Amino acid sequence: MFGLERMRALYAVATQGSVAAAAAALHVTPSGVSQQLAKLEREAGQPLLEPRGRGVRLTKAGQVLAGHAERILAQVADAKADLELLQEDVIGPLRIGAIPTTVHALLPPALATLAERHPRLEVTLHEGEAEQTMPRVPAGDLDVAVVESWTDRPTVIPPSTTRVELFSDVADLALPAGHRLARRKAVDLSEVDDLPWIGWSAGSGCYEWLVQVLRKQRLEPRISCTVGGYPTQLALVAGNVGAALVPRLARDRVPDGVRILATRPALTRTIHAICRAGEEDHGAVRACLDALRAASARFVNTGRPAG
Repeated sequence: MFGLERMRALYAVATQGSVAAAAAALHVTPSGVSQQLAKLEREAGQPLLEPRGRGVRLTKAGQVLAGHAERILAQVADAKADLELLQEDVIGPLRIGAIPTTVHALLPPALATLAERHPRLEVTLHEGEAEQTMPRVPAGDLDVAVVESWTDRPTVIPPSTTRVELFSDVADLALPAGHRLARRKAVDLSEVDDLPWIGWSAGSGCYEWLVQVLRKQRLEPRISCTVGGYPTQLALVAGNVGAALVPRLARDRVPDGVRILATRPALTRTIHAICRAGEEDHGAVRACLDALRAASARFVNTGRPAG
């Protein structure tokens, strides 16, 4: 009765919160999503969305149908995984989403391992924050997502997925070399009250985490620069623009003019890979998790990004 792509569109709106965000997650146009939803409403015989401010929200009927959509999409993904088990070789598509620091540090060696061991795999990689990639796993748009979960800001993992812990990471304080605290080995973050901060783009999970950390230390979150990429943040610190909190996984090289200090309290995160429940031992997903574990072990053993 209900088309699969229409159910996928409804589930995307339910998890992403708007038609525009759902379209971005599905890599289609907003009008395409709206058309699918209009057809689904005709098939359902009742409204599934209603206006809310400048956006929309699901009606009760929409919420019920979105719950069914989640289960249907999971069952379709299970069917694909079961068919993959019939293959002697690990072949076919493998779609991975990952946060930027892992794209930079873990995915190159992991993808190299996959290419060497399973040359018939067709791997695609999508960079994105956890809040962007995680909903695409139960929806069947990604097979594996590599995400982070900070101890003081845990990431909520979607239902019907399995979480595989890869390793733990720590964020350190980056200060200009001439700063009054730069010669210390460790500092209380509350002492850094005379510098603006450098963070990721406003609205991102990393930005919200920085704001939360600073407020816990009773610091006003004066964020003067919002840029993507920790190398750029470190370059700005070297230019005496401000301070930054930089995970160790993100540091290939510390530029001249920057000092790295431990923080009190320590700022820790866990890197996880998530996949649909039950697929962690299946074909391409299993091969991907094995490659990610190997790349993670190298980082843990050397203290440097794998490469």
